[in-house]
Amino acid sequence: MSLSNEQVGHIARLARIALSDAEVDATRAKLNGIFDLIEQMQAVDTTGVEPMSHPQELATRLREDVVTETNRREAFQKVAPQTEAGLYLVPKVIE
Repeated sequence: MSLSNEQVGHIARLARIALSDAEVDATRAKLNGIFDLIEQMQAVDTTGVEPMSHPQELATRLREDVVTETNRREAFQKVAPQTEAGLYLVPKVIE
């Protein structure tokens, strides 16, 4: 697939990108190069190749789900402007 300068200009307008005539030519060449690469990749026979979720077969290291921080709720509530029954009270912003 090959794009024309008019098509590149149209794509630029849709993307709200201002391109000069020289930039349109350079962008067209880059986009056509990308499309050529895609065509090459699509031409590769992938029958029998199983899809992978990740390019490397690595196991995820997991850690124990243990609380490491101390409970400082009382200290935080002492400096809060308003609290009630262990909850923070905030002004109503939606009517």
